[in-house]
Amino acid sequence: MRWQGSSRRTVTGGKVTSSRGKRKFEIGRESADTRISETKRKNISTRGGNRKVRLLQCDVANVTNPKDGKTVPATIENVIGNDANKHYIRRNILTKGSVIKTSLGLAKVTSRPGQEGVVNAVLTE
Repeated sequence: MRWQGSSRRTVTGGKVTSSRGKRKFEIGRESADTRISETKRKNISTRGGNRKVRLLQCDVANVTNPKDGKTVPATIENVIGNDANKHYIRRNILTKGSVIKTSLGLAKVTSRPGQEGVVNAVLTE
């Protein structure tokens, strides 16, 4: 877990005396790092009694063809490009914006798999 509250230092490096301590709602969680394998999900309870679905592994994407607007499930073969982190390509990690090779062709991921629990993509070819 990582604390995501405000820094204890100013921009110039001076110390800031905090008027209060850390709070539970300021901590973060580890990223899902969705990989390509047989589909595996995990439910996470969030603040306010809500839920998020972490997609830990997935091998199917809902691919939309922008020319005719139809969406078809397609199998994911591997990750071709990822602007978030160049090492995600080698590790086959899916994030929003990553370019994947599917059975229908190259597609760009438009959903957030670690937050939404599903992989949605748009054909680029």
